Amino acid sequence: MPVRTIWPVMMMTRRLLQLLLGLSLYGASMALMVRAGLGLDPWDVFHQGLAGRVGLSIGLVVNIVGAGVLLLWIPLRQWPGIGTIANVLVIGTAMDLSLLVLPDLDGLPVRGAGLALAVVANGVAGALYIGAGLGPGPRDGLMTGLARRTGWPIRRVRTGIELTVLAAGWLLGGTLGVGTVLYAFAIGPLVQAFLPLFTIRDTRAQAA
Repeated sequence: MPVRTIWPVMMMTRRLLQLLLGLSLYGASMALMVRAGLGLDPWDVFHQGLAGRVGLSIGLVVNIVGAGVLLLWIPLRQWPGIGTIANVLVIGTAMDLSLLVLPDLDGLPVRGAGLALAVVANGVAGALYIGAGLGPGPRDGLMTGLARRTGWPIRRVRTGIELTVLAAGWLLGGTLGVGTVLYAFAIGPLVQAFLPLFTIRDTRAQAA
């Protein structure tokens, strides 16, 4: 089979595998943050608080909220990719499965180490699924869609969204703490550092 025929199949297979790995690791890192019990990222504060109110698992709530946010794309004229749909289905499922096998963390040093590992793993996971280039997650798409429609800077839109879900999650009983602050300051630089390692570029010309 000629290179020009097989290469797109190989590239798409690689993208899909990297996407699934990244989303699964993302869910596992979120579960580890829950087990650390030192605070969650803003969206997970909301997910955890809502899960406690409705009596569903946090992973299932992650998936349901992701699907709900995806519906908000319609008036924003955003179009989902494969990665967007996979995000809705995989992250929460991986989170629940990870919570089944991860033990509770005892003692502040162990919990602190678990938190640090979770944040770094989340940065790697974000770089993996973003680098696959198969579409943003529902929450990221909401941010970029609002920024495009309103003309506001992405930083302002993201801050507004995350402060809103953080406040709602805290009022619902979600865990807010030092992990929330650590995540807010560390996740951007971590994703930026790892993204060049995992960004998939089409190198058909070099291969040929």
